[in-house]
Amino acid sequence: MKPSRLLLIWLALLLVIGIVLGALRALDVAVPSSLLSINWGLLLALLALAILDAIRLQRLPSPRVRRQMRGSLALGRWSEVRLEVVHDFPQPLNIQVFDHVPNGLSFENLPLSVELQPGQHSEAGYRLRPLKRGHFTFDRCEINLPSPLGLWSGKRLLSVTDHTRVYPDFARLYGGQLLAVDNWLSQLGVRQRQRRGLGLEFHQLREYREGDSLRQIDWKATARQRTPIAREYQDERDQQIIFMLDCGRHMRSQDDELSHFDHALNACLLLSYVALRQGDAVGLSTFASEQPFYLAPVKGTNQLNVLLNRVYNLNSTQRNADYQAATNQLLARQKRRALVVLMTNLRDEDDEELITAVNRLNKQHRVLVASLKEGVLDSLREAPVQTWSEALSYCGTVDWLNARAELHERLSAHGVSVVDARPDRLGSTLVTRYLSWKKAGTI
Repeated sequence: MKPSRLLLIWLALLLVIGIVLGALRALDVAVPSSLLSINWGLLLALLALAILDAIRLQRLPSPRVRRQMRGSLALGRWSEVRLEVVHDFPQPLNIQVFDHVPNGLSFENLPLSVELQPGQHSEAGYRLRPLKRGHFTFDRCEINLPSPLGLWSGKRLLSVTDHTRVYPDFARLYGGQLLAVDNWLSQLGVRQRQRRGLGLEFHQLREYREGDSLRQIDWKATARQRTPIAREYQDERDQQIIFMLDCGRHMRSQDDELSHFDHALNACLLLSYVALRQGDAVGLSTFASEQPFYLAPVKGTNQLNVLLNRVYNLNSTQRNADYQAATNQLLARQKRRALVVLMTNLRDEDDEELITAVNRLNKQHRVLVASLKEGVLDSLREAPVQTWSEALSYCGTVDWLNARAELHERLSAHGVSVVDARPDRLGSTLVTRYLSWKKAGTI
């Protein structure tokens, strides 16, 4: 409980009057004694009212607060939280409400000013934006309740427990369901190459149409039906994709609000969504994490929800990436040929170990190394050089990029495909590569 602005103003006013009267008497200026008595009487009366008002404030019942919020939030996206206040006050009242938001969530429009009307429920809202993934608990809500005479303000801490989960930015994934897949992919910047020739998997028989190849004609069905019948093919389905996700220190770089690790997760989910829509199975294997885990490839749209629930609280660590151990784990569990997408941030010090591990994987699976490029490197390379420190920064950047390009060339020389993209373009680049390989039948 603390004094209100009204009480402080009255106290200051009476004290100033008392000081002025006392100073005048000290200077032998004639001051009626009744003025001093009136001033002291008003001060005592104010103190008595303040004590009475404080007692009445302590006896006031606390309002009840209910929080209305979504059980799942998307990383980096704004959402609204509504607070409903229920009370038993017989007269209108203005209160201040402050919700105790957990660390890792930013907010706007707090504290809230809520006007309570007798016999009515009041609502107010504020905006919430997650800055990191994971599970968050809202424990308390704070209310500043004014006293009946407005001389005091009492703080009440109410226990209002709610839970929410912050997932990777999956809103655009579900938004794609409202559009045709091809249109949606083109909006994301994904380019699909036209198929050359026929698909790899038989789909159905149908009547021959103008423009069909003679190789598509099924002569036995044509003889039975006495009309030309053609085979129709589609892209091969029931393939498997495994993401090897690096959770080590290389993925902790940050160019914008999201770390490279969060960008990699978003890219994994985006490609998973496309692959599952294509009828393929998707799985995940992590390494250099607190508790490495393996999620076997499964088909069906429900697999995306399984992935989201498994990785929403997954964070990067300070550990070094052990590519050999990760390869051993994957080869022991994944026997069927699959497309293995290694999500990491390549460094020149990892060249020998990485090349050895990828060569082992490449003997049994199709491997794609997806490396995230720091945007600041391009900025430093393109910046004008005018001072000695800028020249050193430029030379260091070029040397770093050359070493990185050399590692990419060595991987390519061993028959390993490499995607080197900025974090915000990684998802669409991976989808483009996946669709081109699928149409060409090279997965």
